[in-house]
Amino acid sequence: MSEAIDPQAEAPGDVDEAALAAFTAEYGTRLPPVAIVIAAYNEERGIGAVVDSIPETISGHEAAVIVVVDGSTDGTAAMARKYGALVCDVPVNRGQGAALRLGYRIAREGGAEYIVTTDADGQYDSAQIPVVLEPVLRGEADFVTGSRRLGRQETYDRVRRLGVHVFAWLVSRLTGQRITDTTFGMRAMRAEVTAAVTLEQPQYQASELLIGVISRGYRVREVPATMRRRAAGTTKKGGNLVYGYRFSRVVVGTWWRERRAKRRATSRRGSPGSVPSPEPAKTK
Repeated sequence: MSEAIDPQAEAPGDVDEAALAAFTAEYGTRLPPVAIVIAAYNEERGIGAVVDSIPETISGHEAAVIVVVDGSTDGTAAMARKYGALVCDVPVNRGQGAALRLGYRIAREGGAEYIVTTDADGQYDSAQIPVVLEPVLRGEADFVTGSRRLGRQETYDRVRRLGVHVFAWLVSRLTGQRITDTTFGMRAMRAEVTAAVTLEQPQYQASELLIGVISRGYRVREVPATMRRRAAGTTKKGGNLVYGYRFSRVVVGTWWRERRAKRRATSRRGSPGSVPSPEPAKTK
């Protein structure tokens, strides 16, 4: 996803409402139980193969692929449509986090019960979607993420590999839950989880979502998965130093925000005459 985001051009409410209205007019208001949400920016060369690799039925549940095209200037939207995706074509490039938030909303409001995310660049194996989704379907977890450290990775960037270990250690220490991979893009969750967690990051949103679900008390699980080499195109996340700096800011900032929110909630519950805030519903 692109980082060249112009905050002056961004009007989140208007952009989302217009994009949602256009999507609904084209595809209707009802979606199947499983929604595969993909954020894509200038991924014309790879998005077709990714969409084509996702089956119409996953673990016995009908599935739909939703591609949120984040202000692309190439043929990403046309290619995604060609291979059968439901396309939400946003004219403004706002970042992966904003695109995924819109995709989550489309899925929830369309009645999807489960959301799976994967990337548009072909680095994740669609055959592993059932592996990530199954613990959620069985009611054993609310949020499941793949882990290349528990599984396998085909990338050879030593700095990125080191970063995976460092950020996993940092998030584990901050949250108190052992995590081995904080940035894996293939995740599955109950749809309502995406509405209960605070999501604000325009970019580097994986850690915000992960720390948010842990902080809110949702059941989080990792499963072994594969990280492949990018099939086409180039990364939009910047060089290793830029990526590491920005990602660490998101990790620490999200953890601090969630910690403060928990303290405020605890303080309100302890105030005389206060009514305890309900916890998000969780399946058994």
